[in-house]
Amino acid sequence: MSIENVVASASVDQPIDLSQVTRLFPGVEYHPEQFPGLVFRLKNPKTATLIFSSGKMVCTGAKSESHAIKAVKTVVEKLRSAGIDVRNEPRIEIQNIVASASLGGRVKLEEAAVVLPRSMYEPEQFPGLIFRMDEPKTVILLFASGKLVCTGAKKEEEVYKAVEKLHGILEENGLMSYE
Repeated sequence: MSIENVVASASVDQPIDLSQVTRLFPGVEYHPEQFPGLVFRLKNPKTATLIFSSGKMVCTGAKSESHAIKAVKTVVEKLRSAGIDVRNEPRIEIQNIVASASLGGRVKLEEAAVVLPRSMYEPEQFPGLIFRMDEPKTVILLFASGKLVCTGAKKEEEVYKAVEKLHGILEENGLMSYE
C-alpha cells in the first residue's frame, strides 16, 4: 500500500497579508486576479500549501499525516521567521487521504458489482468498479488487475482497514484469482 496524497486544512484564526508574504518570499505563486490564495511550496516535506488572506490554509502533496502536519507548521514558522506576525498555532485537520494498493490477484468485477452493496460498475464509462464503503467511510476504485485507489479516509489506519475489509469480502465470495 502506498499513500499518494494527504490533504490537510488549517487555520491560524487571523488575517494574513498575502502581498507581504509575496514580497518576503519571491518564490511563492500569487495571482489574485485568477485565484484568491497564494501557493507556498516546500521541498521537505514536498508539499504545496495554499494560504488565504483569512488565515485559512490547505496543504496538499504530503505522503503521510505527520508530513502534512509538519508542512503546515513549517510554513507558519517560515512566515514568523520572516517577520510576519502569526500569533496563533495552526489548527490542523486531515481532510482526505488517497492511497493506492494491489490485492495481488485479479478481481472478477462483474460479480463483485453484484456482491458489494453501494457499488457501481459500468465498464463502458470507466474500467473500474466504484465501491462506497460505509465503515470506514471511504470510496474505493477497484480494477480487474487487483489494483485499487482508496480515497476519503481521514486517518491512515482507515485506509488499511478499508483495503483489508474489501479483500476479505472478495476472498469470501471467491472473486479473487491468483495466477
